This record gives sequence, structure tokens and C-alpha cells, in this order.
Amino acid sequence: MIAYKSRVGVLGATSLIGDCLLPLLVEDGYDVVAFSRRASLVQQQSVSRGVIWRILSIRCSHDTEPMTKWICLAPIWVLPEYFSLFLHYGVKHIVAVSSTSRFTKGLSSDTAEKKLAVRLAEGEQLFIDWAGKNQVFWTILRPTLTYGLGRDSNISVIARSIRRLSFFPLLGAAQGLRQPVHAQDVARGCLAALNAEKAFNRSYNIPGGETLPYREMVGRVFLAMGRKPRFVILPIWLFRLAVMFLRLLPRFRYWSPAMAERMNSDLVFDHADARRDLEFMPRPFLPTREDLPR
Repeated sequence: MIAYKSRVGVLGATSLIGDCLLPLLVEDGYDVVAFSRRASLVQQQSVSRGVIWRILSIRCSHDTEPMTKWICLAPIWVLPEYFSLFLHYGVKHIVAVSSTSRFTKGLSSDTAEKKLAVRLAEGEQLFIDWAGKNQVFWTILRPTLTYGLGRDSNISVIARSIRRLSFFPLLGAAQGLRQPVHAQDVARGCLAALNAEKAFNRSYNIPGGETLPYREMVGRVFLAMGRKPRFVILPIWLFRLAVMFLRLLPRFRYWSPAMAERMNSDLVFDHADARRDLEFMPRPFLPTREDLPR
């Protein structure tokens, strides 16, 4: 029988990582309280799979039972909106998920991507400063290219493009290195950080378990779909023009001309610290049909 540990609050519980995380927390003996802005979902779920659902509000809840541990899967820059909520529950430790995009998109030619990098960096610092002032332990996890369950905006976007075009456009050799990380592995990293005192007041990059070229990564998506890889090599001017028009379609709204820059750039991070402190051992990139959009 699993021993009861304590209550844990989860912000961003309806996210991709949240779907993977909630059952892990329950199995590990936690009393889980999941917060969502979607009132209809909360009313529908109420209590499910051992999880209590509550409507997320910036106002303090009337619930007075302590909740000293939290995992925050919402964008890290929104956390200041809920600092009073954390304090209301007597928070002692918060695990927050950020992104390695903080480092990789700062030099992008895309203005939106540059702004994202700034928001991530500023969000992390505000969180760390607030935690220090309020004697709250913090942990920040930065996953790389997250995928899984057909709900991500990375591998799923590639799969939808393949399904619609029957090929995938590349710029040149597309040999920039990638480390896709499965959402379930990120969720396991969150649980490990929640349980590890070594993780107090530390940040960790958590890439996937395999480093492979961009072209190979896309090729494996083809194979997971039961298709033979088909690529069309485009010059940079044509690639940018194609992306500009494709973004008008909802399925390709996440595409950016900056993709051209990164296809041949290495976006690689070391997870030695996470392996040492969290026993983080992510899987290689072998996507299945379950990881792709329906």
C-alpha cells in the first residue's frame, strides 16, 4: 500500500504535461488538487482518478487546508498572478516548468520568438526573487522540444504538415541537432523534483534521451505514421515565402521563417545535473501513433 504523502497543487493541470503528471502523483501517494480556469471542466470532473478539481482564480480560495507543495505547468511568466494564492495555502516548495527556448530563441530573427525568450527569462527571475523573499524553495525545469499524445506544438505540427502535404520541406541539409523529450518524461521529472531536497533552489535543463539531426527527427515522424520519408529541399528565399503563406492556414500557424535558421543549428543541452539529482533518464526519440494527432 502506498503511504500518503501530502497535498499537492497543480497549475496548468489540463496541459499536455498535466495529463501525464496527475496519475503519477496519485500513484505516488499524493492528494492532488488540480486547478483550471475552465469552469465547465471543473464542474464535469469534480473528483476523478483521485484528483480534486478546482476553478483557478487569482483570488485566494476559501479552502484553509494547507497545501505546501505545488507544480506549475502554466507559462512561468503568469506565476506572479498567483503568488498570493500560494501563500494562502502555506506553500513551501514550488516546481515550475519553463523552457530551453529561453536560451535558443533569444537570437532569433523572429520578433515574437525574441519576446518569448525575454518573457521566459524575466518570468524565471521574478519567480526566484519572490521565492527568496518569502522563504519558499523553488525548482525550475526547462524541457527541450516536448511532444506526446498528439497535443504538442512541435512534433504534432510536423505530423500535420506531412499529412496535408505528403512531404516535408527542408532548408538545405537540415542537420541541426535536436533532443525531443516526451511529455511523460517531463512529468516524471516534475515528480522527482517535488520529492528531492537536492532540487531545492536549482534549475535543470531536461532534454530528451537522444540527440539526432533535424532531418532524422522528421524522418522518424514519417515512419511513425507508416509513411516513407519524403523531403523537398528549398532555397532559403522560397522556404520563407512558403512559410509566410502556410501560416495563413490554422494547421500551420506555429510555423515561422525562423525555422529555416534553426534547421541547421544545434539546439543541444546537457542533463547531467538532472540525471544526478533527479535520476532523470529520458527515452530515445521513437514516436508511436499514440504520440501523433488523430
